[in-house]
Amino acid sequence: QVQLTESGGGLVQPGGSLRLSCAASGSPFSIDAMGWYRQAPGKERELVADTTRGGSANYPNSVRGRFTISRDNAKNTVYLQMNSLKPEDTAVYYCHVHIAALRHGYWGQGTQVTVSS
Repeated sequence: QVQLTESGGGLVQPGGSLRLSCAASGSPFSIDAMGWYRQAPGKERELVADTTRGGSANYPNSVRGRFTISRDNAKNTVYLQMNSLKPEDTAVYYCHVHIAALRHGYWGQGTQVTVSS
C-alpha cells in the first residue's frame, strides 16, 4: 500500500517562506511524476507544481518564480519551497504521485498553509 506523508505546513506572514515535504513509502516500483496541488475554501483543487522523475518542472503563472519543486528519488520524497507567500496562497496543500507501473495516482492527506498577518 502506497502511503504519502506530508509535513511543513503552518502559519506564515505575507512575504514569508515555507517548505513542504512529502515522503512516499510502500511502492514496489519507481515513482514517476510527483507534484503538489492546493485547494482553498470554496475553490477547486489546482496544480501548484509538478515534476518528472528526470526533474523537469511545471508551474502555473500564479506561483512561477516564487515556488520551487524538487525531489530526491533515492528517498522517494518531493519538496515544495514557497517564497514570497501571499494571502491568496492560503489553502490545503496536497502531495500527489503517479506510479506508471501501477497505473495509479496517490494523494497525501493534505497540510494547511495559512498566509496572514
